[in-house]
This record gives sequence, structure tokens and C-alpha cells, in this order.
Amino acid sequence: MARFPDPLVARLFGLFLIILSCWAVGFGGWILIGSRSHAPLATPKLLPTVTDSPTVFPSETPVDLHTPTASPRPGPDGKIVYVCQVFRLQAQDQICIINADGTGQRRLTTEDDVRHFYPSLAPDGQSALFSSNLDGNFKIYEQDLASGELTNLGVVGVAPDVSPDSRSIAYARSEGLTSDSIWVMDRDGRNSREVYRDGWDPTWSPDGGRLLFATDVGSVAQLATIALDGSGFHVLTSLQDFRGRSDWSPDGSRIVTYAGKPWQRELILMNADGSDPQQISPPNGDSQGPSFSPDGQWVAFTGYFDHYKQVNGCEIYIMRIDGTDLKRLTNNDYCDWQPRWGN
Repeated sequence: MARFPDPLVARLFGLFLIILSCWAVGFGGWILIGSRSHAPLATPKLLPTVTDSPTVFPSETPVDLHTPTASPRPGPDGKIVYVCQVFRLQAQDQICIINADGTGQRRLTTEDDVRHFYPSLAPDGQSALFSSNLDGNFKIYEQDLASGELTNLGVVGVAPDVSPDSRSIAYARSEGLTSDSIWVMDRDGRNSREVYRDGWDPTWSPDGGRLLFATDVGSVAQLATIALDGSGFHVLTSLQDFRGRSDWSPDGSRIVTYAGKPWQRELILMNADGSDPQQISPPNGDSQGPSFSPDGQWVAFTGYFDHYKQVNGCEIYIMRIDGTDLKRLTNNDYCDWQPRWGN
């Protein structure tokens, strides 16, 4: 190995090499040579451009960038009252209630060994009406939702529906072996009067001037309307296998009902005069017993979409009136049916 002939020359040569190295890396390199106790300066990390949501890097804590998210489509409001067959026996049907968003499900009636059915809600949403055989005959009762207080209106009948002005109740009653008839009484159960001799499942027009109900036309059931004094009887439909339970939209422009053979029933939406009937329910759900939401944009109904052709498979569903946004509200091992929507 070659040796420098003189130590001074060697030192000068070494200094020359150091200067040459610093020139190559820049002035910063000269600083680092004399500052070994300091860590190298890190290159700043650039944050990714924020689009819909922040990008999360592996092994890093995500930074909350408070990125606004799109609001979901608004859901319906109100409450839905319905028959809940908690004992799996028709003779022990009970009345339950649930919020339209699926929360707050609870049983209203407390007598286990009698039947309660055909519920509806008063316009103010403070009480539920239904028919029950608490004293042996099926009479109409009203129950306060807050206190649970039960009032026997003393009138034999089923399917009670309170008028929009809260002053009257329409209902159906049967006389012996004859068919049901349509009646109206005062809200306290007084002044009962027959409106039409053959009909069932009545509901009020939004203006309170007419009743919508099912009736026999010849030997076929159809929908009809009538004025409170019994005048102006008018048949609306000519549906195949029509059933009965129907509802009038809050703005009075539409009617929803259902028809079809067993396990093939579908919801039908039509104009208030019966024109332009259209199926709105998805197939294979055996959909029946519809009721409009307070805003008229949704319907509640009984369906079997998740337990098709199972005896105890009926649940309460809601969907928009165009057939979209189908949602199941109840999920029980017994039948939930006859929903009625209110405030």
C-alpha cells in the first residue's frame, strides 16, 4: 500500500477530500458533519386531497376532517297500530303499536284471554280504537295511549274509524246472519245511525263528507263511496278478487287497497275516482290491508316477504307509494297484521 511521503502532505490531502465531499452534497452537508447529535430533517408528508371521505393510511390514526356526508332520504313520521297475535291464537289477538321508524314497539291491550282487532288511531294520535269481546260481544273501545285508560263506547261493531274532525266514528256491524252494514255514531258512542245496509271496512274521506268501504256489487265485492246521509252511492272499482281493507290518502287524491287470490294478494293504488288502478307492491309478498302515512307518501301493510306461505309469517311492512324503500318494521315468530297509520 502506498504511503504519503510527508505527514503534512497527508493532512492537506485529507482536508482536500473533505472539502470536495461537502461541495458535492451542498452546504447542508457541511453543517451535518459538525452536528451528528441532531437527527436528519424529515421531508414533510403531504396530506392527500380530500374528496368524499378522508384516506386512511395503514398504521396511522385517521384525522377527523369533518367531511360532510349526504343526508339520507327522509323517513316517515307517525305511529302504526296493529293486531299482534302474541299467543298465536286468533281468539287471543292483542293490539300493539310501533313508531314508523321501527322503534317503540309495545303491546297496548292487557287482557290475555279475549280478542282485540280492527285497530285505528284517533286523528290527534292520543288514543287507539278497536273492537273487543271483553264482555262477550264485540264492542268498540277507545284506549288512551299515555295512561292506558280504556273506555267502552257501548256500541256493538268492528273496524272503528274516527272522522277527521274527531266528532264521529264510522264502523261496521252485523245483524244476526245478515251481511255487515255501515254505521256512524257520535264520538262518545251516542246517536248511532245506519248509512248503508251492505258494507264493511269503512274509512273517512279527508274532508269528512264521504265514506269509503267495501260492498257486494251483485255477487262480487268492490269499493264504493257514499255520503253520510246515505245519498250518492257510487261504485269505484271492478277488481278481480277484491278483499276490502282500504284507505284514502290525506289529500283525497288517491285510494289504496288490495286484491288477489290467497298468497297472491297485491296492493293496488288508484285515483280517488277509481281510475288508473296500478299494482304497487313487489311480487311474492302476499301484501294486504294497506294504510297511508300522514304525509301520503308511504303505506303500511301486512306482508310475508321474509316468511312466504308461513302461517305465522305475516309482518308489518312500509314502503313508498311508488313501491320503493320496502322496510320491515316487525320481526316476530307470530303474526302481525291489520296496520293503521296515524300521527
